[in-house]
Amino acid sequence: MTVNLEVADGVATFRLDRPPMNALDVATQDRLRELAAEVTRRDDVRAVVVWGGEKVFAAGADIKEMRDMDHAAMVARSRDLQDAFTAVARIPKPVVAAVTGYALGGGCELALCADFRIAAENAKLGQPEILLGLIPGAGGTQRLARLVGPSRAKDLIFTGRQVKADEAVAIGLVDRVVPAEEVYEQAHAWAAQLAKGPAMALRAAKESVDAGLETDLDTGLAIERNWFAGLFATEDREIGMRSFVEDGPGKARFS
Repeated sequence: MTVNLEVADGVATFRLDRPPMNALDVATQDRLRELAAEVTRRDDVRAVVVWGGEKVFAAGADIKEMRDMDHAAMVARSRDLQDAFTAVARIPKPVVAAVTGYALGGGCELALCADFRIAAENAKLGQPEILLGLIPGAGGTQRLARLVGPSRAKDLIFTGRQVKADEAVAIGLVDRVVPAEEVYEQAHAWAAQLAKGPAMALRAAKESVDAGLETDLDTGLAIERNWFAGLFATEDREIGMRSFVEDGPGKARFS
């Protein structure tokens, strides 16, 4: 398998496993889409970690494979490429990327699909496609601009330069920088903490934020309003409010 799946403490780990640099070939992209669908269905999975291992997250697409594709082949494949990454982004559960070493090109775009990014001190991120005469094709022009703003996104995309961890956290490309040996541990701990929370409310929060970013404010408020009211029909809301009244805030145990 190019991506392995492990589940523990309500957390699914997508472990990229394509040595030496976890190049994202077609098989890896298809596997990510399959796993995204699987963890979406599974009730025992409440959060997800995407991890490339101790040395590298993913150094980008498989250039040798892409070089053999002509225009017609890429027209046919480009939608599948975006769909695979979008499937990860739309997992209706918290997703954290544990980034060690290089996260370049498709690797950076995969990290952008997470809700939260924890990077190693040695991490380097970037969108170097321009150096190949290309642009990012797995959502990089869209998700990067939404995350760090259009000017910073254009700087990274136009130049193809790599961003070290300290700059990445300063511009909001990653959310936390830790020693390399702690990246997966901290990512799993973040996910495991959320896995104990109210699953439906977390889904509602994620989908409200993400869908709201794609539309105007009034439509976003309508999305929020519908989810907010709908949660009053859930067991999680009953558990949370009963616990608050009887035991005080922050002590609810959700099923």
